[in-house]
Amino acid sequence: MLNLFGAFAPITMGLLNLTMHLLNFVAPALALALVLPLGARLLASKAASAQSWLAQFAIDFAAGAAVLLGGLWWWGRDGKMATYATLVVVVASCQWALSRSWRR
Repeated sequence: MLNLFGAFAPITMGLLNLTMHLLNFVAPALALALVLPLGARLLASKAASAQSWLAQFAIDFAAGAAVLLGGLWWWGRDGKMATYATLVVVVASCQWALSRSWRR
């Protein structure tokens, strides 16, 4: 970034900005991890799932965050639609496995 004198100045980020950037980075994984277990409880049959709601949320969120980090590593930037498509497929597959849907 250029400063007033035309020289490059280092870009620094405070703790608040870093926190906001990280929260915005993982927001899609967080949203899917919240919605999918709740939707599975509402739409699926009344059979008991393998894990509790909190465990399903944690596993879905971890898988989603890993996909987002992988997309950032692979393409060198975040926000690619291919990463988001992979996020949906991976988190939905995790939720399908956690709900033991292959037994129905």
